[in-house]
Amino acid sequence: MGPEESPKTEPAKEPNAAAENSAAGDERLASTRAPDDGESSERRNGRLTGSSFPAEPRSEGPLHWRAAGMLLTLRPHQWIKNVFVLAPVVFAKTIFQVELLTRAAGAFGVFCLLAGAVYTINDLADVEADRQHPIKRHRPIASGRVPVGAARVMAVVLILTALATAAVGFGPAFFAVAAGYFCINLAYSFRLKHVAYLDVSCIAAGFVLRVMAGGYGTEVYVSRYLLLCTALLAAFLGFGKRRHELAGAVNAKRQRAALESYNRTGLDRALWITALLTVGTYVAYTLDPHTRAYFQSDWLWPSTVFVVLGVLRFVTLVRSRPRAESPTQEMIKDGPFVGIVLLWVILVFWVVYHLRPG
Repeated sequence: MGPEESPKTEPAKEPNAAAENSAAGDERLASTRAPDDGESSERRNGRLTGSSFPAEPRSEGPLHWRAAGMLLTLRPHQWIKNVFVLAPVVFAKTIFQVELLTRAAGAFGVFCLLAGAVYTINDLADVEADRQHPIKRHRPIASGRVPVGAARVMAVVLILTALATAAVGFGPAFFAVAAGYFCINLAYSFRLKHVAYLDVSCIAAGFVLRVMAGGYGTEVYVSRYLLLCTALLAAFLGFGKRRHELAGAVNAKRQRAALESYNRTGLDRALWITALLTVGTYVAYTLDPHTRAYFQSDWLWPSTVFVVLGVLRFVTLVRSRPRAESPTQEMIKDGPFVGIVLLWVILVFWVVYHLRPG
């Protein structure tokens, strides 16, 4: 349409209305074309658009607000991972023995303290990278809600308390595993998380050490099947997390150095290989003659259905929620995933405890 046609198709506007519309248009243009440097980069890359972009993180507030930030830094919602410490007691059919359950709960507490210290140290090490991330920049240390000095003191107190409790309350074997868990995570925070695939191996090792600690803490035998299933499941979750981070990264190197050495094809293969190995190992465990004789039941294998469903649901979360901070965090809030886990727990408890002799 040529300029000369415009009077025929567009009615004249009042001067004031035209000026208001022009000003509004300029305001919209400024808001979309001239955001701050972080916003403009992320919008150009399609990471976040429109009103979905989070507001600037808040760094000033009262003391109780900062104290709550310290608690958030410990990631209490992530402590659910430490339930692996309880696994030996559950599968040894001793979870209703008060003394063993008390010791298992104490071991769980030690690992929660260590996990909180590790998360704090990790946030301290990642503070600059987190400030470049559209979501992680709101973490308490990255945003300034928790001062760096206070975070360091908190980490030291947690470490000393946890290791002292491990040594005095549970003995040398448990202490060695707890110390090993902390050292691996410390190495992960400062170096190994930057090395592709080795970073996921460290995550898997951490889960295996949790299970071993549960065995040493309660003096309960831990089967090789349990250790192998734990290692494979943890690797599967770790590769899923990296796949999710790679898909949603605006600047992979600035957010996590190891992501530069990953690619989607390789992570997809690793994800599905570990998924198949996890399910296969679990099936072998449920059908093993020793397992069936120990539980005196042939009905543990149907629980494999829920393991498969859980694996598939996690993969769905990895692929369908790119804006989430972490798929492992999302699965805790996801109704279908939580339902699958609860059904698995109910069936396992029914087989392990309801059908035991007598």
